[in-house]
Order: sequence, then structure tokens, then C-alpha cells
Amino acid sequence: MSEAQESQCSQRRKSVDALQLGPRKRPSATDPLVHYGRHFGRTIHALCNFQALLTNGILRMGELAEIPEENFTAEERREHHIFQELLKSVAGLEERLMQGGDDEVDAVAELFTKGASGARGDDTKSLKGSVLDWITPKGQSLVPPLAHNVKIDRGFHHEQTGALLCPAGLDWSNAETKTKLRNGEIIVTRDQWPLFLYADYHYDPEDPWNGLLRSALLSQAYKHVFTSPSSVDKEPKATRSGNARIHGMTRVTLPSIAYIATQVRFSLTSSPVFSRTDMVTDSERFYNSILEVFEDPDEKQEVDDLVVWWNRQIFPSYSSAQRPLVKNSALARIREKRARMKEPGSVPDGSSGSM
Repeated sequence: MSEAQESQCSQRRKSVDALQLGPRKRPSATDPLVHYGRHFGRTIHALCNFQALLTNGILRMGELAEIPEENFTAEERREHHIFQELLKSVAGLEERLMQGGDDEVDAVAELFTKGASGARGDDTKSLKGSVLDWITPKGQSLVPPLAHNVKIDRGFHHEQTGALLCPAGLDWSNAETKTKLRNGEIIVTRDQWPLFLYADYHYDPEDPWNGLLRSALLSQAYKHVFTSPSSVDKEPKATRSGNARIHGMTRVTLPSIAYIATQVRFSLTSSPVFSRTDMVTDSERFYNSILEVFEDPDEKQEVDDLVVWWNRQIFPSYSSAQRPLVKNSALARIREKRARMKEPGSVPDGSSGSM
């Protein structure tokens, strides 16, 4: 070996020692917008096109800013409301979008999409097995058994999942109905909501709001995703570092209820992949059909009652926070006095009102 070769080998030995750990690689930081996108998809809108949402939103704030609100369609107004919710969720986003060019908008849309689709995929994977545990009667087994990681035998093919997916108003115990659901003679449309949405899986055709979206299965899935999987079978603690706490979430959102219902429905079906274009599970239309009811002004009272029910199920501090002030308490007296001072023609204390 020549002197030059020896020097080269010596240098290599000094620079890389195979029996010592090499320098630790610095982890690549995930862009915060991916983090926000995950929460946005779960709580504001799960299946929106971020590219179109941002592009149309910027147009409304710029070129179309002078057009009266009533000139836009109901769908356009709804879309812009979601865009505004997105702006509120991320500090500095509006400025970033308005000052950046098309490339910046594309980059932001891609990051939000990555976050929302990533969260949806994680939840789909996580719920696939857990849902089976929740629908299995305690101390018993499903007959026939269902695999946690394979879905082909679920849906209307299985007695348990079929009963839960059976549209409210149809009788799963009727052999003819069951056969037609299994062979596709009865096509389930988006407005034929499944029985698992109802408390105790009981549907009252005379009062279709009774128990709607209040089933134990939905509550378990919501806790699994938003507070933590370990909180499903026990009272959630306020200190638990679940998705809700990480994002400062102290109240349910209506879209988050629709999101969980959509995820549970998909978990019960035999479809292997969550796809917005899957016409069999039709997840996107199902999700939107629930949002439509939530946004219907005629349903406001029932929807408000539903939100109260959900908040009491998920957030331990909600009930105490909603208690009315005790009459004659110091805080009640302070607010009462402040209200009197705001009344027209009121005279501040200590002043006679005359010269």
C-alpha cells in the first residue's frame, strides 16, 4: 500500500468508527399547518378540497369583496364560512395567504390536506379493531368471529354489523329484508341513516329525533379519537393529553359528531379503503347529510339539545361550567349591577343625576 493510500485509510478510520453511534440525525420538524389540518379535518370539515377552499376564499376577500352576501348561493356562503373558520384556527394565515402568490397557496393547501387526510387515515385504522371490541357483548364472542384487521366479512354479511348498519325503519330480523340488503336489491341511500346512530339502537318513527346520534357506540368512538383510547371505558380526566386537549378543545363541534358517525359507519362496513368516491359506502354523502340537518334552522332546538348532551358525555368540566349562578352570590350581584348600569337612562352610583 502506498503512503497516500495508507493516509486515506487512516483518515477514513478516524472519521467513521463502526463501533460507536454516529451523530444523531436532527428530526425534521413537521410544518404546523399539518398539525392544524389534522384538527380542522376532525372538527370543522373532514372532506373539503383545500385548494378550492383557499382559492375561492381569497377571491371573496379580494376581487369579490364588494359583492353583497345575498348574491352568493347558500353553498357558496357555507363554503366561505368554513374558510373563515380555517383562518380563525391559524394565527397569521390570512396575512400569509393574501401576501403570498399562487405557489404559497398551493403549498398551504397541500399541508392542510396532508394533515386532514393523515388524521382520517389514522382514525380509520385505529377504529377498525376497536369498534369490534365495543360491539361484542361482555363475556361473549361474535359468532362467527370477525378479524380485527380484515373487513371483508363485515357489513350486511355479518349478523352483528348488519343489524347496526340496517337503515332505521327497516326490520333486520325480517329474513326478506336481510337478504335484499345483503344481495344489493335494497340500495341504502345517504338519507337512510343506520340504526347504530340511535341510543340503545332503537328508532321511533313517530319521533325520529329521539335518541338520534346519542348511541353508546358513537360516544365510545368519540372518546377514543378525541380524549384517548384508554378513556373509553372510564371517566375521562381533564388532564388527559388527547387530541382535544392538545388543540385546546373544551366543547364538541357539530362536524366532529358527523365525522365520528362517518368513521364508525365505515368501520362496520366491509369496504377495505375509505374513499370519498366509493359509491357503496358513500361516506361523503352520508357525512354531508348529517351536516345538512345540523345546519337546518328548523332543527335548531333539537341540535342545541344534542350539543349539550355530547358536551356532558365528553368533557368532565362542562356540566359544572353550565350551572347557573347562585342567586345573591357576589358574582351574581356584580353582573346584576353591571346590567342595571347599561340600561338606557341609568345613573351611576354616587351620583344624584342633578346639578
